[in-house]
Amino acid sequence: MLYRPFQPEDFNSLYAIEELCFQPPFRFGRVYMRQILSRSRAAAWIAEENQQMAGFAIVEWTRESTQIVAYIQTVEVAPAHRQRGIANQLLSRIELSATTAGSTVLWLHVHEQNAAAIRLYESRDYLPQGREENYYAPGLSALIYAKPLPSPPLVPAPPKDK
Repeated sequence: MLYRPFQPEDFNSLYAIEELCFQPPFRFGRVYMRQILSRSRAAAWIAEENQQMAGFAIVEWTRESTQIVAYIQTVEVAPAHRQRGIANQLLSRIELSATTAGSTVLWLHVHEQNAAAIRLYESRDYLPQGREENYYAPGLSALIYAKPLPSPPLVPAPPKDK
């Protein structure tokens, strides 16, 4: 499996996976998905096998008062490629992107009945933070999870000339 950053020419394949993985009201619209992917404070990673997209993940970050906070927009793996550790690998990459951007915490919402996703997040040290009623639509609530992120490694300054 090859993991690489998203390129604009990937959009149609990416959105085809969105349509396979989610039905309304869980599915992002095409316009909104393009907006997320074009933001300068976002990163998207693609999982690809034999030049065919198997999954993707998107993270965004924002500055909130004194810290940078990241949010997982989505992690998706096409049904034919599930149970192979792809979502886990995609999470590693978006966590690294968020850490590199200076984020100190990573948040997400997950449908309360998405047991597979909840197991994945909990296995990666995401901690429950609460619940948001009617998050997806009336009667469709989300669980909220967060994970503290390590500080990005400090790059030493070059030595000063004497």
